[in-house]
Amino acid sequence: MNNPLLQRSTLQYQTPPFDKIKDEHFKPAFDYGLKVHDEEIEKITNNTAKPTFENTVLALETCGVDLGRATGVFYNLSGSNTNPTLQAIEAEYAPIFSAHNDKIYLNSKLYNRIKSIPLSSLKGEDKKLTEYYLQQFELAGANLSEADKEKMKKINEELATLSTLYSNKLLTARKNAAVFFDSASDLAGLTPDEIAAAKANATAAGQDGKYMIAIINTTQQPVLMSLTNRASREKVFKASWYRAEKGDEGDTRETLEKMAKLRLQKAKLMGKKSFAEWKLQDQMAQTPAPAMDLLAKIAKPAVAKANEEAKDIQALIDAQNGGFKLEPWDWDFYSEQVRKAKYDLDESQIKPYFEIGSVLEKGVFFAAKQMYGLTFKERNDLPVYNPDVKVYEVFNDKGTSIAIYYLDFYARDNKNGGAWMSNLVNQSHYLNQKPVIVNVYNFAKPVNGNPSLISFDDVTTLFHEFGHTLHGLFANQKYVTLSGTAVPRDYVEFPSQINEHAALDPTVLKNYAVHYQTKQAIPQELIDKIKKADTFNKGYVVTELLAAATLDMAWHSVEKESDFKPTLDFEKEALQKYGLLVNEVPTRYHSPYFAHIWGGGYSAGYYAYTWSKTLDYNAYDWFEANGGMTRKNCDRFVKYILSVGNSVDLNKAFKEFIGHDMKIEPYLKNAGLTK
Repeated sequence: MNNPLLQRSTLQYQTPPFDKIKDEHFKPAFDYGLKVHDEEIEKITNNTAKPTFENTVLALETCGVDLGRATGVFYNLSGSNTNPTLQAIEAEYAPIFSAHNDKIYLNSKLYNRIKSIPLSSLKGEDKKLTEYYLQQFELAGANLSEADKEKMKKINEELATLSTLYSNKLLTARKNAAVFFDSASDLAGLTPDEIAAAKANATAAGQDGKYMIAIINTTQQPVLMSLTNRASREKVFKASWYRAEKGDEGDTRETLEKMAKLRLQKAKLMGKKSFAEWKLQDQMAQTPAPAMDLLAKIAKPAVAKANEEAKDIQALIDAQNGGFKLEPWDWDFYSEQVRKAKYDLDESQIKPYFEIGSVLEKGVFFAAKQMYGLTFKERNDLPVYNPDVKVYEVFNDKGTSIAIYYLDFYARDNKNGGAWMSNLVNQSHYLNQKPVIVNVYNFAKPVNGNPSLISFDDVTTLFHEFGHTLHGLFANQKYVTLSGTAVPRDYVEFPSQINEHAALDPTVLKNYAVHYQTKQAIPQELIDKIKKADTFNKGYVVTELLAAATLDMAWHSVEKESDFKPTLDFEKEALQKYGLLVNEVPTRYHSPYFAHIWGGGYSAGYYAYTWSKTLDYNAYDWFEANGGMTRKNCDRFVKYILSVGNSVDLNKAFKEFIGHDMKIEPYLKNAGLTK
């Protein structure tokens, strides 16, 4: 028992002892945790006493502690700091964990115990937790015949294995897609610091004397905005687009096609027409129709706007005697010039005001203090899993310590792409647990002591992910399962999107947007330009997002296996059908590298970003009509939204907060898609 994963951490709020946790601790901890959890489930199932909330639902909620602790740490590390050992363990245990989960949720005897507890005898979180477990058992297939349960177990096991295989293939594909250039002149348009970093990256990759541009997880790549050499842009774009369809070890197509078919089989076993119909039952949308309806209603004006934007860009190319037709690898480069011309706003003018440390401490943390009364104190005494990680203790407006917060800023080649928030320890009054939260990003690490300057998009990402953190910090639930961000997928992005608006709050912006050399605050004239340009390029941004969301829904709305086609054909037809196959505006994620839906939890769920953005715009209009993001309004937001977790009816909570149901008009207006 000297395995740190099998002991309750003695560090503050059970923060993991990363200095003591070694790769070799995971397998024994998993094996022991699984064995103990099995025994606990067995005991609950075979209890001869009459089923009660305490001896069944609560017992289920509070068992599996060792397994939960070990897997919690493991999946955080495998996402942000992996290595071949962790990857092998993940692949080995994916089917084991899937089978373990099935053993619980396909257990009819346990399900029947929960079902026999009269809901009328329960109230508050006890009732909500019982309803939640009933639904999870039903969604998993607890009502299936024994023969169908066996089929379900096999499907789940295969899906778990394939999902891990997909993620590992994609990591390989992304690594192998890195683009090497022979000369610094190929990278004209990048800053000297960026070129120096490209040279250092190439050397680190064993290509001394060359320049390396790593590929990030989206279709478009940050450097495409700056590279003046069109051939270099095309090379980077194509490396991104074709990364996972080269017929090599990083080709994901066969894997994802198998997954799509298995998901349909799973839905059919459950008596549903499609995987999407099965998946959306516990979401705010509830069925695929409202989700697709929302996407379709926004798609038409978004594509029309993108076509207008394309005309502006083509006109600029022609005015410069470019002599070529606009292609996706030109869009960011020339739209940046259109933006400069239209709004006199130059990204290189803005970046010096956004030094990453200042944005965090004087922006994100400052806003959290102004709006919610929170303060942060750096902690150098708590262990971290990588030297780049920082740790903070969080205090409320009364000066009481409420959480520990980890921050992992910089890109590494052993880290998944993108940015996210997760809990290392979940809040629960019943367990007397305070939250331990981590935010992970992929910003470029500065070299040679240079500052890390980021774009305004990156600033928005920082505020967005911290919005998830706020949702976790204000968690105020009795039970872990209903706590904080454990809410439906189409709701979870809403609180984080609301926090994006804090980035442009006048008081907040003036505080953090300080020139890293002159120390002057950002001039009002530049702020006005940023605000005016806010709806610029929105046709492109919304269309690429809707294309990805529609693609996800298309893969998961198939009702007959014979309707599946090879990946690239299927994608083309789906986008064509919904009017979203726009050559100059490629989907934000091409099916082969759409990690959210094949390697993450967003299958039939990527529409959630648009759904929750619609909630966000509705709520933002309420804030604006009531005096902005004042302390009083933010306290109300905490009361109805941030503090309730999944312990109440969220459609009702939203309506109580703004006074009406979600409408589509605020989205179209705020995104600049109305005529």
